[in-house]
Amino acid sequence: MINFGYKIQADRQVDYDAGNHRIFDFVRKSEPSIDWCMSCGTCASACTASASTEYSLCRLILNARRGMEDEILKSVYRCRFCGKCINACPRGVNTRNIVYLMQLAVTKISKHEI
Repeated sequence: MINFGYKIQADRQVDYDAGNHRIFDFVRKSEPSIDWCMSCGTCASACTASASTEYSLCRLILNARRGMEDEILKSVYRCRFCGKCINACPRGVNTRNIVYLMQLAVTKISKHEI
């Protein structure tokens, strides 16, 4: 058999039902504009924190939708609340409030209040 250097890629499907959506549900109750986000990445391109760290608000919202709490915990506190993401968002999503509510949800989870 000839080896052409190709291999079968690992499965990268996201099972939206397998994750825990309590952070997303918590944020959605107070800030329904999170549903307007279409994950275009404009907020991440304007972000000050994403220029120097691995932080991405777009990825944070996607992880919240997917229920990936471990990924949210790694980066939710990297936001500097500069507000550039709000000005860049084409849909008018209140991104600063979303990050604040995610931080609040993570704090409540650590205290077992959610």
